Amino acid sequence: MQKLHHKNALITGGARGIGAAIAQLFAVHGAHIIIGDIDAENGTRLANNLGGEFVTLNVAKQDDWASLAEKYPQMDIVVNNAGITGFEDGPKPHDPENCSLADWHAVHAVNLDGVFLGCRYAIAAMRAKGAGSIINISSRSGLVGIPMAAAYASSKAAVRNHSKSVALYCAGQGLNIRCNSIHPAAILTPMWEAMIGDGPDREQRMAAFVADTPMKRFGTAAEVAALALLLASDDAAYITGSEMSIDGGLLAGSAASPGG
Repeated sequence: MQKLHHKNALITGGARGIGAAIAQLFAVHGAHIIIGDIDAENGTRLANNLGGEFVTLNVAKQDDWASLAEKYPQMDIVVNNAGITGFEDGPKPHDPENCSLADWHAVHAVNLDGVFLGCRYAIAAMRAKGAGSIINISSRSGLVGIPMAAAYASSKAAVRNHSKSVALYCAGQGLNIRCNSIHPAAILTPMWEAMIGDGPDREQRMAAFVADTPMKRFGTAAEVAALALLLASDDAAYITGSEMSIDGGLLAGSAASPGG
């Protein structure tokens, strides 16, 4: 049974990775897909394949959101997935002592301001129906400290908290607009490829990255999409303000727990 029949769904950062997997699964379940991304080539190709639409959207730019709202004044599902690590242009200091203010702001502009603007758009676009689902993609890094990626961790922690504020606000307004956050850990997407590489030691490098994960493997974008589908559907009608970890058991215990 299609869980999202006759629903309109916006997925930011939907041109690849987790966003693309969510778009594909939502389309299978009957949603009309709108992909918002700065990657017009891949975004347009995917949207066409799914019978959906592509819109150029820099989530950090208020004017882009205003233009999107004019074109799509009503929406049933908004997945705020677009995000950056801050390392897209190569290694640079992101620890609390050496991260530059410019780099700090750049990460927060996309990861936090983009989610704020996406939630603000979503509430307005869902208010007429009085119902909808907002899904914010946070991170395992939003639940624990990441000393060498302080800006990323800070932005994702703020996404977690803002999701709860949005959920409470909508409920307080008498709206059946649910807002939840998803917290993936190591999910094998193109973002990881630069660190893993394609050399003969690829498998060893992959194993090292997930050595502390109880399930000893990367998650997949399809597995994150399955959780997003649940939250987008009426099956999750009583779930709002929740944070959902998908991390292979990583946060169930401690990597430094004593043996025996």
